[in-house]
Amino acid sequence: MRRGVTVTFVVMALIVSAAAAFAQQPAQAPSQGEFVPVKELPQHEQLPAAPLLVAAYGFVWVVLLVYLFSIWRRLGRVGREVDELSRRLAERERRA
Repeated sequence: MRRGVTVTFVVMALIVSAAAAFAQQPAQAPSQGEFVPVKELPQHEQLPAAPLLVAAYGFVWVVLLVYLFSIWRRLGRVGREVDELSRRLAERERRA
């Protein structure tokens, strides 16, 4: 239980730090009245997609790994309970 809380805390800290990094984007100038192709925008007004894509994939992988870890732990617990029940049934059959 304690490990799960620690893992959750670490994941949340990573998400908050990533959000803080993206929040430091410079303020955008007022919008223009007509369409301007992205290639013609000044460099400071272009939003690179790569960091957002990497952050999204990273987030999905972290969530997936935490989910798989929780399933692994629960399956281990169920396996131990099944072993304990088998042991108890075997003892009960020997007595009978």
